[in-house]
Amino acid sequence: MFKHILIPSDLTTRNRKAMDIAVNMALENKAAVTLLHVIETVEGADSDDFKKFYKQLGARAGKIIDKLISEYAQKDLSIEKQIIYGRRVYEILNFADSHKVDLIIMSSHQLDPDNAAEGWGTISFKVGVLSHCPVMLVK
Repeated sequence: MFKHILIPSDLTTRNRKAMDIAVNMALENKAAVTLLHVIETVEGADSDDFKKFYKQLGARAGKIIDKLISEYAQKDLSIEKQIIYGRRVYEILNFADSHKVDLIIMSSHQLDPDNAAEGWGTISFKVGVLSHCPVMLVK
């Protein structure tokens, strides 16, 4: 059913459940999996100091992602890592569109029913609404 599953991650432990679900679905469907981390950039910040800072963030993210992927190494599955720079929602949607992703699985926080409008500004909500493909939000 699904051939390419994308897991956007903020590299925290709360993404574990989304990762587990994506891996299980990928194994069942023989799907490709991409673990994506977007490093938010400051618009107009092109100095050498910022470039060095972003490079350090990318290296740190790469190590964390490699460790996370290695925890699934015993599975008969290949997980690709991608680290990109930019605005998170835009980059997630652009990556999904340009890489023929047909399912996005990502973590989302629990909304307070009395203040549901507060969740409208979250990355997961925006991706869920704007994505061209199905999005599974994991709580």
